[in-house]
Amino acid sequence: MGLESFSISSVSPLILAKSNCCSGRETTARRNPRWALTPKSSNLQNVKYSSRRSLCLNSGDGGIMKTNPRGKGVFVGDKDGVIIVDHGSRRKESNLMLNEFVAMFRDKTGYLIVEPAHMELAEPSIRDAFDLCVQQGANRVIVSPFFLFPGRHWHRDIPSLTDEAAKEHPGVSYLITAPLGLHELLVDVMNDRINYCLSHIAGDANECAVCVGTSKCKLY
Repeated sequence: MGLESFSISSVSPLILAKSNCCSGRETTARRNPRWALTPKSSNLQNVKYSSRRSLCLNSGDGGIMKTNPRGKGVFVGDKDGVIIVDHGSRRKESNLMLNEFVAMFRDKTGYLIVEPAHMELAEPSIRDAFDLCVQQGANRVIVSPFFLFPGRHWHRDIPSLTDEAAKEHPGVSYLITAPLGLHELLVDVMNDRINYCLSHIAGDANECAVCVGTSKCKLY
């Protein structure tokens, strides 16, 4: 599994743009993320997101968009469904972590329709998640890859699977956001992860949610 399919448990904003945009319009993300592993590990409070340029693939306009009162960017609307998709794993525990992240994301953003999906190897599939979004009233679906970099899965596999899912729902548009990419807050997430693991091997912190029960986080 390459870097393109590596997923991390950080609260990262969706990078959104108007349908048919793909023009580099700046968006304003939400504030105050938290690194959610165990109660001891949260030390990324009160960090502000900066504006980032957007990159998207889309299949037309549609949906209801909320405009930032300050006039910067566009937000998810009540008739938008969000799918957060990772690669998928044969390891049940890894797949369950996506469910936990989606719950965190939904709670943090307040978005009404948010569903998890795995690109392969596990359920729910992108088709399943797309169907669920539409059943809940979505007339536009935003697929956000929980991937680091834009590899083959982002360029080809996820668009293909999403297109197939959308064929079952004429009139429902969709877009595919950029993966996490080089967002500056990933530096803080990586640094927090390193420091937490060092605290664990020093005996000052429990195993995090990723490593719990595996005994992987140790000096060799």
